[in-house]
Amino acid sequence: MLKQFIHICGLLLAVTFASAGFAASNEECQATLKQFKGLGDTSKFIAESYGMAVLPTIGKAGIGLGGAYGEGCVYAGGARKGSVDMGQVTIGLQLGGQVYSQLILFKTKAAYDTFTKGGFEFGADATAVALTYGASAGAGTTGASAGAGETKGVARWVNDMVVFTLAKGGLMYEASIGGQKFDYTPD
Repeated sequence: MLKQFIHICGLLLAVTFASAGFAASNEECQATLKQFKGLGDTSKFIAESYGMAVLPTIGKAGIGLGGAYGEGCVYAGGARKGSVDMGQVTIGLQLGGQVYSQLILFKTKAAYDTFTKGGFEFGADATAVALTYGASAGAGTTGASAGAGETKGVARWVNDMVVFTLAKGGLMYEASIGGQKFDYTPD
């Protein structure tokens, strides 16, 4: 039974990472950013931000033990400044696989510098506002509460950062971004 469990986890992770395991081009990042701008109140937050990280495709999978991986672009002042890789290992209540996009906004230069100095990691309690076409389901960046429906997700600056996600496919019973680790590489 344990052997089958490990095999299924491995297959889910392999399939998910195969869809996300390629470098994101500037064109893909810009197309993803355009999608985010059309949803909820993200345009307001983008206008207030100093910089951002755009990850067009993150693959995530797990059955008790899981992981996620994605690559993207980092911008400041409207110009591309570098690339970013994200990895995450999770243990706990989770089941399924998912592919999604993620947008991280930095309100201040200090928040941007914290992210780009290398080795940035979201804390265990970090969550994101989840957006969908037509309706939003969200968990605010200030806690573990969540809501769903036809209303917009509630977003707030926390430590001068706000995170949005946009589901591209799959089904996953787990919504935190806690434990995501980012490696920044300047252009």
